[in-house]
Amino acid sequence: MKSRLSLLLLLFTTPLFLKAQSSAQLNAAEIRQGLESLNVTGSVLYLAAHPDDENTRLLAYLAKEKKVRTGYLSLTRGDGGQNLIGTEQGELLGLIRTQELLAARHMDGAEQFFTRANDFGFSKNADESLKIWNKEQILSDVVWVIRQFRPDVIITRFPPDARAGHGHHAASAILAKEAFYAAADPKRFPEQLKYVKTWQAKRIFWNTFNFGGTNTTADDQLKLDVGVYNPLLGKSYGEIAAESRSNHRSQGFGSARQRGASTEFFSFTAGETAKKDLFEGINNTLSRDKGLAKAQQLIDEINTTYNAANPALSITKLLQLKSIVKNLPFKHQLLDELILACAGLWLETSAPESAYAVSDSIPVTINAISRVKAGFPLKITIRELKTGINAVLVPDEMVSLNRKIAASQIGITQPYWLEKKHPIGSYVIDSLNFLGMPVAAAPIGGTFRISFGDQFVDVVRPLVYKSTDPVRGEIYEPLVVAPPVTATMAEKAFVFNNNTAKKINVQLHSFKNNAAGVLTPKVPEGWKVSPEQIDFRLIKGEERNIEFTVTPAGKISSGKFSFAVTVDGKPYHQGLKVLSYEHIPTQTLFPFAEAKVEKIDLKFGGKKIGYIAGAGDLIPESLVQIGYTVTRLSEKQVINGDLSEFDAIITGVRLYNINEQIAAMQPKLMDYVKNGGVLLVQYNVNSPLKIQELGPYPFKLTRDRTTEEDAKVNFLAPNHPALNFPNKITDQDFEGWIQERGLYFARDIDTHYTPILQMHDTGEENNNGSLLVADYGKGKFVYTSLAFFRELPAGVPGAYRLFVNLISKDK
Repeated sequence: MKSRLSLLLLLFTTPLFLKAQSSAQLNAAEIRQGLESLNVTGSVLYLAAHPDDENTRLLAYLAKEKKVRTGYLSLTRGDGGQNLIGTEQGELLGLIRTQELLAARHMDGAEQFFTRANDFGFSKNADESLKIWNKEQILSDVVWVIRQFRPDVIITRFPPDARAGHGHHAASAILAKEAFYAAADPKRFPEQLKYVKTWQAKRIFWNTFNFGGTNTTADDQLKLDVGVYNPLLGKSYGEIAAESRSNHRSQGFGSARQRGASTEFFSFTAGETAKKDLFEGINNTLSRDKGLAKAQQLIDEINTTYNAANPALSITKLLQLKSIVKNLPFKHQLLDELILACAGLWLETSAPESAYAVSDSIPVTINAISRVKAGFPLKITIRELKTGINAVLVPDEMVSLNRKIAASQIGITQPYWLEKKHPIGSYVIDSLNFLGMPVAAAPIGGTFRISFGDQFVDVVRPLVYKSTDPVRGEIYEPLVVAPPVTATMAEKAFVFNNNTAKKINVQLHSFKNNAAGVLTPKVPEGWKVSPEQIDFRLIKGEERNIEFTVTPAGKISSGKFSFAVTVDGKPYHQGLKVLSYEHIPTQTLFPFAEAKVEKIDLKFGGKKIGYIAGAGDLIPESLVQIGYTVTRLSEKQVINGDLSEFDAIITGVRLYNINEQIAAMQPKLMDYVKNGGVLLVQYNVNSPLKIQELGPYPFKLTRDRTTEEDAKVNFLAPNHPALNFPNKITDQDFEGWIQERGLYFARDIDTHYTPILQMHDTGEENNNGSLLVADYGKGKFVYTSLAFFRELPAGVPGAYRLFVNLISKDK
């Protein structure tokens, strides 16, 4: 436990740019930036609720201009947000947004941390958020990060009240203030004190804002110009911030570079007051520790004599500095990496294949080169500490060494917070080894001692897979250690119409050569599955599709359909999911090999559907599963094609927010309805819209929503076909919904529309804007803000029944 916590402490104290796939490739200006930061102590922790909540300009300014250690603690991974680049939701979206945050931190220089809190969706008040999260548990996580990071100053993005605009936002401020005091109290979370000490930050501020129609800034607040220009980096912090923020692609946060002065405002929250500077009264120089006085003199000399044309000239004095600061509080990892960077030392450990079975042996290639100029006075050598393999690094000569690592020593590579099933409010993380970390440490390819004469630097390198793409060039990806064979179903929920059998395809994927075993399905009690097991033999990389017939029977109407894959006498229960986007490393995970199964009574009215993609949802797949024929329509097909063949056309979520061709498509869609078609438009956000009129008659979109997934639903038009044909909708059909009822409801609704449903969150007024239906010509237009894009993929029976009604032609 202590050794693993030592690794955790290393990760908590290593600047993000030092965790690159190979050596940190710093140019001369970046080396200079690093040398100057050796003079600075001090730290600041920024705290908010979600990925993209952080102030990237402030983070960049603090990390690169003030040169203090800077961190961002996001309570959640943004699992409950929307996705503008794909169909991933929930945990998968959280995984994407985690990597987007890490990419952002790589640019702005801050470090990234999380708690175990799950983003369960929009929350209207902090009390609800803290209750669902289990306040004490998440507070302990925040305290743990503070005690690890030891910030001098804590800054929150939001206030602890309604001005925060989101229950999660307000809750983050509440937790920050309580943790400010609790981290210093030995009576709070004493179990942590086996590994960390208590810590009292000097003060806590709220970084006030002026956006979204709310201005919380004031002239009497502490002010800071963070728009300054850094000549070493060739950019202002507004430019760096835009590059950082633009990594949040899943949220559509591409940002323009800002240049010129930019003032940030800070409202004092607790601790010692400060009027002119965040670090007022805090000693951020090396004199903070008396033992570093000698080091200060040497660092000044190193900075004075640094030669950008030949950084290696600084190595001897940097090695002297390393001896002086040994056993003293200092930026040791930064110092080590600066020594290696000055030597032009590049070191990587890579495997020849992207993935290995957990039972495999992994061949590892170690490549290293030093690029000091001829005549460098010290002999440079490399030695891998575990195996003892070693070589002399002659300037400008690549050295290649080889070793093997048992994959079982690494274990199956999986996002650590997804290893166990979890409740709605938080992930299950049993060990302090991982708590707070953005991701688990990468598999280690080797621990190396780089010697310069009789002095040395020890460095760990992750084991990666490297390939060359003819378009993108050299690509590094995380190495994958997998179960020998995975079993994957295409959907996470399957819906059965009464007792009608359904064929379900399962894909086996082998990560092991000559993998032989048995695939065994399991269905709810009383249900039937055929075949009852399958024997297989696969070579590495082979995939095989196997079809099972599942038949509902008995009294049980819902449950799990799962698989066990037995290889070499050991059962495995994992599927395979790969997320591939160019702006983040490929993410490979192994979810449980199971799916929800639901038996429902479902009647249809029409079966041929046209679908126009929006920002991304899984509605087409959900409809195909219950027997619809779905054609995905391009803009050209909508504008120039014959739409009359379709019983209904559905627009994907946010189509009217993102599609530049919607103005050209809209007249054709309205003609389709007028001539007898059914058009269902899923939710769009209220701004920006590509066109203002989404239907044949006017209505306006708002930010109103019903976030309580179990909120009471009233029927405003109980006799309307939407609630009666072909399926009779009852209160029972609104049971079992997930995350929310709906979002971005309509108001100022033209009288041609019939509002079908009424709902509201606790303590709020009724809202009639979740579902509108209007006859237009011979056809029917539907606008719905109900969260069908979440409910159908989750297999919610009542959502299916209602959705089928909405896309059916009335009797």
